[in-house]
Amino acid sequence: MKETELSIKFFPDPVLKKKARAVLEVSQRNREILSKMAQLMYDHSGIGLAAPQVGISECMIVADIGSGLYKLVNPRLVSKEGTQTLEEGCLSVPEVCIKIRRAKRIVVSALDDTGKRVKIEADGLLACVLQHEMDHLRGKVIVDYANFLDKVRIKKRLLELKKKYKNEGLSESETKSCKLQL
Repeated sequence: MKETELSIKFFPDPVLKKKARAVLEVSQRNREILSKMAQLMYDHSGIGLAAPQVGISECMIVADIGSGLYKLVNPRLVSKEGTQTLEEGCLSVPEVCIKIRRAKRIVVSALDDTGKRVKIEADGLLACVLQHEMDHLRGKVIVDYANFLDKVRIKKRLLELKKKYKNEGLSESETKSCKLQL
């Protein structure tokens, strides 16, 4: 694989709204991308990152809430139950947090970074993170969940992001502002 430096793409980069394509076979290239994504996630104090957030429109995510790293390819929600509402931030939408209602317990089917089929039963924070990252694979970001009051509250910040996105990108300190950076 050609050596490529990955960087986080910021809202409103069009790649964040694009539906990611399935990975047909887990290759060395995919393993390298997943490893680089994990390192980037850790470098920015995140707990999850999806490939579209680094400009790669493929179905791959990484997540680590402190109990171990998940590297998942083509993750699919198999079942869900219950509800929980957590305030979520996003590495691609820095300094914006939105309360989002999601399933409390989920089962996800995916391939790991070796191409082996895995099933993950998750609840609480891990369930939230996996759902958040799978949203990215469908072209959905946290601002899509914003209600009217949220939109009013974050409008100024979204305009700032749009301006910075067009000009030069964001400083590292701007990517570390919310409790849950996914």
